[in-house]
Amino acid sequence: MNDVFFKGVRSLKQRSVQTLLILAIYVLIANYLPLVVHQLLYTASLLIKDILIWMMPLTVGFFIANAVMSFEKRAPLFIFLLVLFEAFSNLSSVWYAFATANFAAELVPSCDTLALESNFNSLWRLQLTSPAWWSASKGSIVGLLLGCVTAFSKETFLKRGIKQGKEVMEWILTKVFARLIPLFVLGFAAHMYQTKLLDHVVAHYAVLVLWLTAFLFLYLIFLFALGAGASFRSLFLSIKNLLPAGGVALLSGCSLSTMPWTIEGAAKNLQNPGLAKAIIPATTNIQQIGDCITQTFLCFLIYRHFYGHNPDVMTWLNFSIIFVLARFATAAVLGGAIFVMLPVYETYLSFNAEMIAIILTLNVILDPLITSCNVMANGALCRVFERVWSSAQTVFAFSRS
Repeated sequence: MNDVFFKGVRSLKQRSVQTLLILAIYVLIANYLPLVVHQLLYTASLLIKDILIWMMPLTVGFFIANAVMSFEKRAPLFIFLLVLFEAFSNLSSVWYAFATANFAAELVPSCDTLALESNFNSLWRLQLTSPAWWSASKGSIVGLLLGCVTAFSKETFLKRGIKQGKEVMEWILTKVFARLIPLFVLGFAAHMYQTKLLDHVVAHYAVLVLWLTAFLFLYLIFLFALGAGASFRSLFLSIKNLLPAGGVALLSGCSLSTMPWTIEGAAKNLQNPGLAKAIIPATTNIQQIGDCITQTFLCFLIYRHFYGHNPDVMTWLNFSIIFVLARFATAAVLGGAIFVMLPVYETYLSFNAEMIAIILTLNVILDPLITSCNVMANGALCRVFERVWSSAQTVFAFSRS
């Protein structure tokens, strides 16, 4: 009995549990709260979002520059291939989500374009408009260039500045904004409640979540099959070896906490087990297949729901490139990666407050499933990368002879 109690207390430390608990309390008392309280909560959420949008160019720039700069400490060919592999795997999953979302959208009965009529507004809004040159995409480019220059430079002052800048931005996101996630979500929940948006979410997105779960499962099978080859027995064993890690991730909601199990499970699937210790820690928070598929699948369908048509290919191409680059900037933002992505949704898919509210709500609900998929896919791709690395070594050795 005491063990159950202490486990319950420990679970309250998880951000997703805290958020769900606060949302449950809000739903119970929402009818008794005056309108100004709902508006105050919504105002706080918008303020947090506006500040984050202003911070994103610096955050993305410092994180990417620091990641690229650190590559000099490892084998250049290995790091180069690993980064390309991670970018390609993330980009492939984004376009897989595009295809499956198109498929699901045709099967699920279409609803009318959402047009909410409500006088519910925030009490005030931060009246600051960022210039065109101050954007996450520009921060990504500057970060890549600065990181490359620093990686081949002996200038310690510049390296120290990038590292300190990254640490400051990481501290702000993880120690300040990540702790504000419950309040951030609560404000948008208040907006959903006042505009009756939750009714639309339940009615329109429940079936889509079932489709999403099926598509995630199929993609995981595909990744394990890539590593296992044509052998059904190898496929079964590969999945079995990583199920403990996936189970821990499902219960803990944290990819990092599963790392020992992920390394152990992935090592059993490799010809060179020691390679898992190099790949898994480097990719745990960057190569997030579950996140990439889920976020972009939901983004596609939310966009279709609100605007009445699918995003065109060029819009999706621009979005997918920035989305994949931004995934590298979320590596150190434990519990706060969604903050990095929201400005991307707003800038490249024209997300408004209602659309952000929906994707935040679905993120909270689906977080355990997403984390488990991230861990399982990371373990599966470890074997795929081993094959790529083996081939690259052969080619490199051949070219030198």
